[in-house]
Amino acid sequence: MNVVAEMLLTEPTPLVIWGSLLVMTVPAVMLLGSPHVLREPGRALRQLFAGLYRGRPARPTSQEAAEAVRFAAEVRVAADRAAVAADQWRRRWEQADEQQATDWQAWIDADARLRDSMAAAAFGLPWSAPTCEEYAARERFLHRAVAAAVDRGDLPATAMTDALAGGHGWDARLHPVEQQLVVNRAAATYRRLRYEQSAQAEQDAWRDVASADRAGRALRRTADEAATRATEWRSLLPTGTTGRRRTARLVPAPAM
Repeated sequence: MNVVAEMLLTEPTPLVIWGSLLVMTVPAVMLLGSPHVLREPGRALRQLFAGLYRGRPARPTSQEAAEAVRFAAEVRVAADRAAVAADQWRRRWEQADEQQATDWQAWIDADARLRDSMAAAAFGLPWSAPTCEEYAARERFLHRAVAAAVDRGDLPATAMTDALAGGHGWDARLHPVEQQLVVNRAAATYRRLRYEQSAQAEQDAWRDVASADRAGRALRRTADEAATRATEWRSLLPTGTTGRRRTARLVPAPAM
């Protein structure tokens, strides 16, 4: 052992050889610690040396540091605007949700009136020879029933015009019980259509809220990462550089 030690101290060549073998052994030991090395050793070596290369500390230039600080400020503004836009989208969804609940209840009420009219018509109508006065009274009844439905929002405003013109299924010659059944059936159909439209609007508004939330979270993460990088690189800026301002290039944020 003493002979070997003396040889290593006096002869540099064996020392260099042993050092080289030690350096070459370290990557091999690291690679053999992963089971996929035996299958793809070339790929593992490339990943190892790529990781070692990425691990080297890179010193940015002052211009890169200035750009990092500026980008951090701009993306923070964009993240704040995205948060405001997300709140606006959420308020819009809340309004759509309330409208959906209102239209649902209106449809239920209109359907209940329709059921009452169907039950009344099921008993049959008394027959009599209608006179001119009777026809005039039936016409007035139809106009009043349609006007009341329009005022409640059970029918659109165009229904009154159609009733006055006697078109689109409005028949003033029918018995008042039959006329009320026609009005209530049209009202239930209209209320159901309104509910389906508001339900679709609520779903669309909720998707907008989800998209705005995702965009806001992504911008906040980017802003946090940019702020961390700017803090690390700010010391590389020359004195007075942080106070110099240029035209802002804001990152687009979701708009209302």
